[in-house]
Amino acid sequence: MNAVTKIDDEQVTRIRVALEPTGLEAPLSEMERMVQANARRFAQTVMRPAGEALDRMPAEQTIAPDSPLWKVLAGSAELGLTIGALMEMAPEERARLIPIMWEELGWGDGGLTIMLGAAAIPWIVLHAMGRHDLIEKYPEGTRIGCWAITEPDRGSDILDFGADLAYPGSTAGKPNCVARPDGDQIIVNGQKAAWVSNGPIANLGILYCAYDDGSGRAQDCALLLPLDLPGVTRGKVLEKLGQRGDPQGELYFENVRVPRDHLVAAPGAEYERAMYAVLAEANAIMGSIWVGVARAAYEHALAYAHDRRQGGVPIIRHQNVRYRLFHMFRRVEAARALNHRVQFYNNTAAVPALQGSIASKITSTQTAFEVASDAIQMFGGNGVTREYPVEKLMRDARSSMIEDGCNEILAIKGGSFLVDQDRLRG
Repeated sequence: MNAVTKIDDEQVTRIRVALEPTGLEAPLSEMERMVQANARRFAQTVMRPAGEALDRMPAEQTIAPDSPLWKVLAGSAELGLTIGALMEMAPEERARLIPIMWEELGWGDGGLTIMLGAAAIPWIVLHAMGRHDLIEKYPEGTRIGCWAITEPDRGSDILDFGADLAYPGSTAGKPNCVARPDGDQIIVNGQKAAWVSNGPIANLGILYCAYDDGSGRAQDCALLLPLDLPGVTRGKVLEKLGQRGDPQGELYFENVRVPRDHLVAAPGAEYERAMYAVLAEANAIMGSIWVGVARAAYEHALAYAHDRRQGGVPIIRHQNVRYRLFHMFRRVEAARALNHRVQFYNNTAAVPALQGSIASKITSTQTAFEVASDAIQMFGGNGVTREYPVEKLMRDARSSMIEDGCNEILAIKGGSFLVDQDRLRG
């Protein structure tokens, strides 16, 4: 029997279910509550103050020795949820914990959470490709990682394994970064674009680049590259609109030599598998992070609507304010529900569904931007000032719709995985 059936008619008009910050989420296990509480405490006490400070600094100062960025990196390690630890869990347990943790961190600060996610990317790829020899050689937690993928002349193109996005009859743009085998080594020359998260601070990168074996064929590879090797240099920290806690910048390579066993994915099927794996994982995590940012914007708006008075009453008494708040709540709940469904499917299925990860990334980032924009409208003139937090949330969210593949390109890519080639041939 539902508890509502026990309430008399007079009481029904006063029912209000007080939800937890994560809304309509199913009851959590003891471990899930502990992970959520630890992540939320870290997000509130460390990440939010650091994110606000970093947002006001010139980009170069964000990586200075006294920057709060380093406190965030050091503190995140104490959460204990490394990629290795997660991989040792049962798939169902992992599928529940991952979105819980990343949502809380995103709620703390979106840009800093992207920085933490990028720091883990090398180990995500190594686990996906079964390279336990390299995991042992470069233990997680001993280095800061990055994912070096986009180039000045190859942005979205480099994500297009399978050529789903290419204009008919066109050829791929000339690569800016090339790896060439040389005996028992691989030599890397060229550059990666300014969008490498952690590029200015990372000391281990997973590098996706062109592979020149002398055959003249256009092909790509993935290799693990320590970034303290001779021949590696870095550009300036990028000045940008939002996510200023995520240090981004170019990487340059001049005759950088790595052992041949650092080739994580050879051209062809291996490379496609590595690209598929990292996109499926990264886009699903993006979905979790930006649910957290959307939730933060909604919470700020809800609190402000109770405190701000206009027309003689708190503004939440006005119908249009309640209407707007409800649609903010609805969007956050829908984005979270999709992300949790995708995370569970992808962590328990034999092969993750990339179209699901993409759907979650696009939904969550679009939701974060829209909810943050509505929050600014709720705050009125206060919303566009730096004295209040919502303008930063909107700037951070705007960047999210471009990073890890812009949403338009990802939608085309995701749509390509809906095509049933057997049915077309039939």
